[in-house]
Amino acid sequence: MSIKTRAQFFQLFTHNSQYMRDLVDTIVPAKNSLGPGPGITDAANVIIKSGVQRFGEIIKTTVMFDMTGLKSGTSDLDIIGEAVTGDDASLFQVKAAEHGTILMGTMTCLEVPASLTDFDLYSATVSTGEHEDLVTDLVETALLTSGAAWTLALVRALSTMPPADGYLYLVNGAADTADD
Repeated sequence: MSIKTRAQFFQLFTHNSQYMRDLVDTIVPAKNSLGPGPGITDAANVIIKSGVQRFGEIIKTTVMFDMTGLKSGTSDLDIIGEAVTGDDASLFQVKAAEHGTILMGTMTCLEVPASLTDFDLYSATVSTGEHEDLVTDLVETALLTSGAAWTLALVRALSTMPPADGYLYLVNGAADTADD
């Protein structure tokens, strides 16, 4: 089933004094060398934007994404992405050198999904996860398991912080009917 929603975003708050000394209240585009994989960016209408904001020794990384055009899989914990074999469907890489050590994170629903409404956020050690692969086939960590439908303006906190240099994946939080 296609996921039809405008935007989700998550924020990661970190501490990294090495990059903070001279930058206060400065917003710069995220220098993430490994942004979303082609299993995300090749889907029509998908938009992902990220930025880093610095407040003294605190780094705030914000990632906003419009999921319109991505496809869910058929099974719980299937990776969400564009249905193209061989294309990695990671959303973002959290790099310790750029984002510091993660202290907290949240995910907010900015538009109610029209189809799959229960999806989760995972981190994995590799960027090779593809659409409909089980995220549990990777070396993974559950960051946020919603257990229920996302609703407008709902904010959920990450229960576990992503490890350094981990790749983020959106996955089915429940079984769904794939339409690809």
